[in-house]
Amino acid sequence: MSGQEQVVVAVHNLHRTFGTKVALANVSLDIRRGGVYGLVGGNGAGKTTLIRHILGLFTPQAGSVMVFGINPVVNPPAVLSRIGFLAEDRDIPGWMRVHELLSYTRAFYPDWDPAFAEELRDMFELPPGQKVQSLSRGQIARAGLLLALAHRPELLVLDEPSSGLDPVVRRDILSAIIRTVADEGRTVLFSSHLLDEVERVADRVAMLHAGRIVLDESLEQLKSKQRIMTLRFAVPQSAPPILTGAIPLNGAGKEWTCVCEDAELVRMAAGSLGVEVIGESAASLEEIFMARSSKG
Repeated sequence: MSGQEQVVVAVHNLHRTFGTKVALANVSLDIRRGGVYGLVGGNGAGKTTLIRHILGLFTPQAGSVMVFGINPVVNPPAVLSRIGFLAEDRDIPGWMRVHELLSYTRAFYPDWDPAFAEELRDMFELPPGQKVQSLSRGQIARAGLLLALAHRPELLVLDEPSSGLDPVVRRDILSAIIRTVADEGRTVLFSSHLLDEVERVADRVAMLHAGRIVLDESLEQLKSKQRIMTLRFAVPQSAPPILTGAIPLNGAGKEWTCVCEDAELVRMAAGSLGVEVIGESAASLEEIFMARSSKG
């Protein structure tokens, strides 16, 4: 398989505005086959807008989006038949019973696996004869996940999939499903504001801030480079101090905590200013996100 064939989603210089608001600013990224790609960012960062372009729901105003080497706007059936999609706002017909919902959805997917669908229905505790409108919020969330998975899609797109899921399902079942899909050589695009969840399952992370990609790299590389350092200044600081290589997170007086990519550079800068490094540890994805967001 060539490198080009391994790219499932190719986004190049994608730009999108809504009126005067810039939703996506020249976004470029490649999502490769067989991994979990975490997409993180605050509200309004552009995550859902990017996903809608990947699904062919929006036409690029500038730039391009290709999925499986196909333009999803020009040929939606060729793309969507190979994608499983779960959105935060799960639009599922309430008048249908669970077994009717499965039969109805099955008709759209030639690769629907009825045995797998039944296995998921049983795992998710969805009574086949119960109407969707009488299901709990958590059950509706599980039903949406079942519909996204049962045709064993090549690309599984999850936009805030944990909304409505109880903590046990979110932690155990969702994480296991995501890893299983990737381990089978398929691909997951996983957008969530729950950064600990993304950190638990993602192989690679892209971070959107104000419509721009501020980082895009493997989670392993990202966490190996980013460090949390606690610095003690000789005199109290009235505002977040500026130190080469450091992004202040918080602090007061003499002690401040920062995220840094190059710990040695920060140590050198601190030493030249008489600043003492009193603590150092690996940074979590949430700490990296907070630092990057504050940096703008």
